[in-house]
Amino acid sequence: MMEPSTTQMAGGPRDRRADALGDLRVLPDEILCAILEELTPRDVARLACVSSVMYILCYEEPLWMTLCLKGASGLLQYKSSWKKTALHRENLPDKYIECNRGFLHFDGFNSLYLYRRLYRCHAKLDAFYVDNGNVERRKDISLEDFHAEYDGKKPVMLTGLADAWPARHKWTTDQLLTNCGDVAFKISHRSSRKILMKFKDYVSYMKLQQDEDPLYIFDEKFGDIAPSLLKDYCVPHLFQEDYFDILNEDKRPPYRWLIIGPERSGASWHVDPALTSAWNTLLSGRKRWALYPPGKVPLGVTVHVNEDDGDVNIETPSSLQWWLDFYPLLADEDKPIECTQLPGETIYVPSGWWHCVLNLETTIAVTQNFVNSSNFEFVCLDMAPGYRHKGVCRAGLLALDDDGYEDVKKNTLCDEQNSSHSILSRREKRARNDEDGDDLNNERTKNGASRYNLWKDGFSYDINFLSMFLDKDRDHYRSPWSSGNSIGQRELREWLSKLWVRKPEMRELIWKGACIALNADKWSECLYEICCLHDMPSPLDDERLPVGTGSNPVFLVGNTVVKIFVEGGLEAALYGLGTELEFYNILHEVNSSLKNHIPEVLGCGILYLDNGTYTNLPWDGKGVPDIVTKNNLTGQKCGVDDFSFGVWGKKQFEYRNAEMPKPESISSAGPSNIWPYIITKRCEGKIFAELRDRLSREDVANLASFLGEKLCHIHLLPRPPLNILPFSDIEQDSGLPKINGNFASFNYKSSMVAEWEIFIGTLTRRRKDVLSRLTKWGDPIPRKLIEKVDEYIPHLFANMLNITEGIACKPCSWIHSDIMDDNIYMEPSCVSTSSETCGEEAQADNDFLCDSSVNRDVKSWRPSYILDFSDLSIGDPIFDLIPIYLDVFRGDSYLLKLFLESYKLPFAINNSKNDSTENDDKFGRLSYLAMCYCILHDDDVLGAIFSIWDELRSANSWEEVELTVWGELNNYKGFP
Repeated sequence: MMEPSTTQMAGGPRDRRADALGDLRVLPDEILCAILEELTPRDVARLACVSSVMYILCYEEPLWMTLCLKGASGLLQYKSSWKKTALHRENLPDKYIECNRGFLHFDGFNSLYLYRRLYRCHAKLDAFYVDNGNVERRKDISLEDFHAEYDGKKPVMLTGLADAWPARHKWTTDQLLTNCGDVAFKISHRSSRKILMKFKDYVSYMKLQQDEDPLYIFDEKFGDIAPSLLKDYCVPHLFQEDYFDILNEDKRPPYRWLIIGPERSGASWHVDPALTSAWNTLLSGRKRWALYPPGKVPLGVTVHVNEDDGDVNIETPSSLQWWLDFYPLLADEDKPIECTQLPGETIYVPSGWWHCVLNLETTIAVTQNFVNSSNFEFVCLDMAPGYRHKGVCRAGLLALDDDGYEDVKKNTLCDEQNSSHSILSRREKRARNDEDGDDLNNERTKNGASRYNLWKDGFSYDINFLSMFLDKDRDHYRSPWSSGNSIGQRELREWLSKLWVRKPEMRELIWKGACIALNADKWSECLYEICCLHDMPSPLDDERLPVGTGSNPVFLVGNTVVKIFVEGGLEAALYGLGTELEFYNILHEVNSSLKNHIPEVLGCGILYLDNGTYTNLPWDGKGVPDIVTKNNLTGQKCGVDDFSFGVWGKKQFEYRNAEMPKPESISSAGPSNIWPYIITKRCEGKIFAELRDRLSREDVANLASFLGEKLCHIHLLPRPPLNILPFSDIEQDSGLPKINGNFASFNYKSSMVAEWEIFIGTLTRRRKDVLSRLTKWGDPIPRKLIEKVDEYIPHLFANMLNITEGIACKPCSWIHSDIMDDNIYMEPSCVSTSSETCGEEAQADNDFLCDSSVNRDVKSWRPSYILDFSDLSIGDPIFDLIPIYLDVFRGDSYLLKLFLESYKLPFAINNSKNDSTENDDKFGRLSYLAMCYCILHDDDVLGAIFSIWDELRSANSWEEVELTVWGELNNYKGFP
């Protein structure tokens, strides 16, 4: 694309845009810049040579900042400009980067879009502050007055809370440079990649940069990498109550941040995660704040709610852009609550409030989010399944579609007195991210005006009102989990369970939150019905809430454990219980010693609700209950003594669903009013997850040996007969070799290869979407490894398992699939008081367990039980190593070695071509099998791997990951 030389016209220089851009001239500058952001740095550098206008478009620092950060990860060092930084990361010779040629100037080209960006890059904010503002300021406020006037109600600027902090004089740029110059802090930017900068490099960047939206330090791990900073401040007395502090540090969501940023940097419009409240203390510099009450979306901001998983995404301009381009468009009644924060001041931001922050000069601050009694129910609401309520919490009734709006209009509206700050309500249905200054009233059509009035008079940030928008058909245990939630489903259950036990005085409030987030009232009613049928005592108040972190409601009632199967929908629940009961049946038939380490089954059955009446049917796993036949949940013809929902039926069910997305709602997973359940004897002691940090190295080593021995028993247990041939659809996917359309020389009398068909077919189906699944999981899985996954995993899994010439390298076996730290029970093996030595273990154990008030120290613990066999399957025993090694052992190769020494079984038949584990053939490496199973796992196992072995995030190949994680397997001598 060449252009003629510019000619001087009578009215001035000719507009060179058309000639310089050719066919691209029809695109506005903002679209052209957006296209350039999708190119590589090298391509942009080349494109700059095409024409004068392309040179101008491709020279912009904001463009090069985007290009650099898009491809950056890990440690970043700024090279005086973003173009030099980006090209330096391309490993170009310095002569191409350090170009001393002067700037080129062109007449005949104007761009308002580029001018605005340039202006924002060089804007000075010396006078850009609010003299007084309209946020209330208080000094020396009591805790009682704070709760009564502000907590959960409105923002307030507090003075005097940090006067005694060492940080007031120690947290300056110069002192932090001296004390933390080489510490690498996390940088906030508009990218999903994790970028770090050493503080000394960041200070250098702050001095040199001319960015419209500068990088700033926003690090939630600063207490780990610079622990001395935690000694320089303390949580103010007004914010000591924090329900999340009941969780261990590694399980609680991010809650405290060090914030450092230069002039023009800041946080764009947002609502804090999980609808938590926050306090923010400024140590140096000045910050300008703007705030809107819950539901009032600022002009220029758009809220998107994902209807699949409820995740809320926000499109927003930068802080500076909003104040320059959108703030002037607001009528006085639509302007935000705002103020300027000065050093030593602490601002309180209540739950659900929109806020935006702009640094007027270099600032240093610390902030923490918290959950207390005023926002607890809102936090539970935000983590409840469904999506509509999430949007309403942030955008008010304006987030509803027309049907939802009409439903609310027909129902009772909130009292006007409950609608706080209605004077600040916005007028448009959905804020728009435009720069053309559209009239704020342009959306107030007849319906729009009606909706605005309803929002103004009807919306209330009240938990009862907001709970109206929960999706009643979605259940916590059977619905997709929003990726934007601050903690996972398991962590949520653990959190509520711990609160229930440790804060009995708060149980009325905790119960309300649990009913919102977990449907605890429904499961409590089911529990009562189960207890009645089995002549069990009614649950005590202590026993009303589900316990544990599993994927099904579990209750502790007296000396029993009641588990209600709901995960994956009704059909999956039936297969879970049916397989477990079949396993117990075989366990007792062969009189395996393993039964001494598995909780005794006391009862089981199916509970269902029909026309408001509960019916409870006993079921031992055999035959097909009438309620199941009625709902057409099985097409198999089974005898009354057959396990119709046993493990082979479950394997077919898993195969059928291997290519199907997980159900998006309860309606797609079968009836929601039928619940299989099991009652087992309660174990004495504690689960390993609760004891991990208290156990000695010797205790953990004994646990490794115990697990090896018990897994050996599980893998040797006889398999039930294969009774579901033929597998016409499975054969198509299995990848097993055929001759003339038939499987070659396979002996179906032993069923060995037939058993492997389902296992291999399921792996093959999972392989088909492995790239999309890994991409969806994303960080911390390295992008470059995701792109190489297809070439690493075999296309024919029969080759990986060495199934050739009618011989399988090993038999299938029972596998537990879920031996994790919450499915292992430990009991005291040595208890003593300070004046006693260990006596007889049995007596000590009895005293400890029977009288918890006795002041005794547990000297050691021994493993006693393995729990939760609902995930039982049949397949490769190596599969069982994944949860044990990654979750229980946390990647400790020494514990894996002890486990293998106790396990003793071979993982493969030692045939001639695999005489040496050093063979270059990857199919001869046990580590290769284990790594492939990790990649194809239903759960995000790779996320755990790259979290345990952080250094592998820079790995260049899957082989490197494989040998680092699973290399110990290749030293295993468990071959016959």
